Amino acid sequence: MKKIYHIAVEGTIGVGKTSLARILSEEIQGRLVLEEFEDNPFLKEFYQDRKRWAFQTQINFLISRYYQQLRLQQIDMFADKIVSDYMFAKDKLFAQTSLDDNEMILYKKLANIFEKNITPPDLVIFLQSDVDRLMENIKSRGRDYEKDIDWEYLSQLNEIYNQYFLSYDKSNLLLINSNNIDFVNNKDDLKQVLDVIRTPFSGTKFFNPAI
Repeated sequence: MKKIYHIAVEGTIGVGKTSLARILSEEIQGRLVLEEFEDNPFLKEFYQDRKRWAFQTQINFLISRYYQQLRLQQIDMFADKIVSDYMFAKDKLFAQTSLDDNEMILYKKLANIFEKNITPPDLVIFLQSDVDRLMENIKSRGRDYEKDIDWEYLSQLNEIYNQYFLSYDKSNLLLINSNNIDFVNNKDDLKQVLDVIRTPFSGTKFFNPAI
């Protein structure tokens, strides 16, 4: 039984997770696995009225992400490397921004059961960015269901992500400050990022490109 090497790209909404995951999958000739967020029927309503639709949206995401992660753990005969644009732990981070105390109690009961069956990625790449840059990215990509995302919500989510990864120790972790780089449109910036990813390391590594 061969070992599948799994790289997960993480970060807040608008930071460029999917773009980097696509690039990496081509670079290492790995299987690309993208989060199925557009299949959530509550997502658009959630951004319009978070309090009303938070629980439905989060439970739908939890179940969807769980089954997709289980599929990742099955041996793929055609690929020994996987690149995904999320990790299962992100679900709890989003839940913290949206659910009230009673909803969170029920959510945690389900999430803790599911999490026992999930294997962490071998490498997590956490893309960091400030909220203003994230808002610019969200606006420029123009997704209809994201037009109601506000600065305060994104700021809260960004802080939760930062706190989580400051103490993350379940696998190797590469933190990249993406405020001053554009790895999608700038080849030099992309080369910097890929060079850092290719360089072996153990534990946690920080990459803060110069302005």
